[in-house]
Amino acid sequence: MNTLQNPGSKTEPKRVLIIGGGFAGLNAALELGGVRGVEVTLVDRHNYHLFQPLLYQVAMAGLSPADIATPIRSLLSTYRNTSVLLGEAESIDLPGQKVKFDFGELPFDYLVLACGATHSYFGHNEWEEYAPGLKNISQATEIRKRVLSAFEHAERITDPEEQKKYLTYVIVGGGPTGVELAGAIGEMSRFTLSKDFRRINPSHTRVILVEAGPRILPMFSEQQSNRAARDLENLGVQIWTSSMVTNINDEGVELGDERIRAATVLWAAGVEASPLGKSGGMDVDNRGRVVVEPDLSLQGHENVFVAGDQASFTHQTGTPLPGTAPVALQQGKFIGKTIREELKGKPRSKFHFRDKGQMATIGRSRGIVEIGRFKLSGFIAWVVWLVVHIFYLTGFKNRVLVVMQWGWSYLSFRRGARLIVGREWDPQTDSKPEPEPEEEEVPVSSEH
Repeated sequence: MNTLQNPGSKTEPKRVLIIGGGFAGLNAALELGGVRGVEVTLVDRHNYHLFQPLLYQVAMAGLSPADIATPIRSLLSTYRNTSVLLGEAESIDLPGQKVKFDFGELPFDYLVLACGATHSYFGHNEWEEYAPGLKNISQATEIRKRVLSAFEHAERITDPEEQKKYLTYVIVGGGPTGVELAGAIGEMSRFTLSKDFRRINPSHTRVILVEAGPRILPMFSEQQSNRAARDLENLGVQIWTSSMVTNINDEGVELGDERIRAATVLWAAGVEASPLGKSGGMDVDNRGRVVVEPDLSLQGHENVFVAGDQASFTHQTGTPLPGTAPVALQQGKFIGKTIREELKGKPRSKFHFRDKGQMATIGRSRGIVEIGRFKLSGFIAWVVWLVVHIFYLTGFKNRVLVVMQWGWSYLSFRRGARLIVGREWDPQTDSKPEPEPEEEEVPVSSEH
């Protein structure tokens, strides 16, 4: 086993090891970039930072992956004290202050865990084959493939019952991701695809949003939740609340005695933190999140911090902070500043999350925004949603023109990233010239 060592010097720099290049890990690295006496190494299994709030747009063919992802190296290239490595963590040795990766071991003086979360199927991992979740680009392109392929299958078969199956989409989970997916499919089938097919009518597509609780978007007020439900219903989405999924297979979804035949099922119901914390012997909650101290450090290990979806921070509200981008972003910045200030001999402070509100979009020109007692809905809320996402998107990469072009494409009902891309590669056939696609429309605003 090769162990990667940091170069020595007369005054050894403090080695800060960051695992995860999401909002938390990236912002911690940015806060420590260029700081003297610190040597930062960021390791991630992907070479890009993903703007996850817009990932559903990739899944729904509104954006291409390159529109919402930026290479981590390019974001940190100006900082000479920062290195980026591609790899996956396998185990943590807290007493020995080192982490084992798939390429070797790295020592640390400070460790920042920001590994994020994955989907939880509540003990039914076999459902994942039939109901993919939406956490990364690979899953987004797989969902896009399944959604678009279902229309293609329905177009070439004549059996009405089979057509009905392929034109039925079930989304499990009534949180923001589920609502955004359901709204996008309902809108796409009724406006974007309605003129593109000859044997089927995409506007007859059945979209069903299944929620185990009494209402969708439970994190919003009841008034806003009801408004979102009405907007979804106007797009033809059926909302099934108080409905618990009991089985998912290649025929569709079972809800107790009720069965929905559907060729496409999408999962947006639950998440669980990266297992790295639990495997490292850390104290975790029922979702696998590492329990942290008020300064986001690990109890008994002040030099180990946990942030983002992987952290269970209950010191502010009594319940864990939600796994959202604003929480991860603020925690990453706080950890970076804490390490920086501690090296100057300053005492640590407690982390405090500044809640700037929450928002969700329901198809084109509809949304809800909630900032404390201040509430917006409809078109104005959608404009606020768009402006906020433009601001944060251009915050890590200058994409004003791209977002403006995407906004026009979105407003005009055209989705240019409607490419069905398979995962298989056959060297015997893929080396041959491919025929020009007939159905795809790829404007400059979506594919680069």
